[in-house]
Amino acid sequence: MIALDRVSFGYDSMLVLDRVTVEIPAGVTALLGPNGVGKTTLLRIILGILRPQAGTVWIAGRPQIKYSRRELSQMIGLVPQNETITFELSVREYVLLGRAPHLHPVEIPGPRDLELVSSILDSLGILALQDRAVSSLSGGERQLVIIARALAQHPQILLFDEPTAHLDVANRARIASVMRRLAQHGITVLFTTHDPNLALALADYTVLLPKGQPCLAGPTPSLLNTENLSAVYGVPVEVVAVDGRALILMP
Repeated sequence: MIALDRVSFGYDSMLVLDRVTVEIPAGVTALLGPNGVGKTTLLRIILGILRPQAGTVWIAGRPQIKYSRRELSQMIGLVPQNETITFELSVREYVLLGRAPHLHPVEIPGPRDLELVSSILDSLGILALQDRAVSSLSGGERQLVIIARALAQHPQILLFDEPTAHLDVANRARIASVMRRLAQHGITVLFTTHDPNLALALADYTVLLPKGQPCLAGPTPSLLNTENLSAVYGVPVEVVAVDGRALILMP
C-alpha cells in the first residue's frame, strides 16, 4: 500500500530522513526508533502534509503527487499523538468532521453520514459517549474518539503517531485491540512507537529507523532481535523468552 523510494527530508540545514527506501505491506506495521530519527516526519510525508525534498512516495501503486489533496484525505487517515480541540464539540460533531473529504465545500453532513458515524462509534464501543463534550473525556475515551474521526474518512490506510502514549495498561490494550481489528477489516495500519515491546506484541511487520543509518525492515519476530535493537538504540538490549513469548529488556 505504501512505498518510499530514496525519500529524503530535512529541517533547515539538518537532514532528518536520508534516502529512506522501504515498502509497507498490508496488515499492521510498526515504525520504531529513538527520538529524533524522523518517525513523525515520515508519517507527515506519507499523509502529504510534508513534501519530500528528494525521492518518491507511492500510495497503492501510484505516485503520491498524482493524487489530489481530496483524494489523499479520502484514502489516508491520521490519529495524532496530541490534538488540540479549540471548539466545544460533542463526540458526534467531532467525528462528523472526518466526513469532510467526502462532502462538497458547502455541503453539510446528511442522514447517511450521521448513520455512518453512529455505526463507527458503536463498533468502537463508545456510542454512549456521542452527546458528551470531547473535552470531558478521559485519555482512553478521547483516543478512541480520535480514531473514530479518522475512520469516518473511510480510509484504506490509517496512520497512528504514538497511539498508546500516556495511556494506562487497560486503555493501551484496548487501543491495540482496535488496531488489530482494523487490519483484519482490510485497513493498512502504520504506527510509530518508542516501545519495542508494543511493536513485538502488535505488529506483523516492523521498520527500524536508526540514526544516521539505512532503515531496516522485515517481519517483526525476526527483525526485533538483540543485535538489531542494540545497534538502533545504542545500548545493550536483550530479547528473552518468557512463558513462550519474546520480551525485550532495555536498560
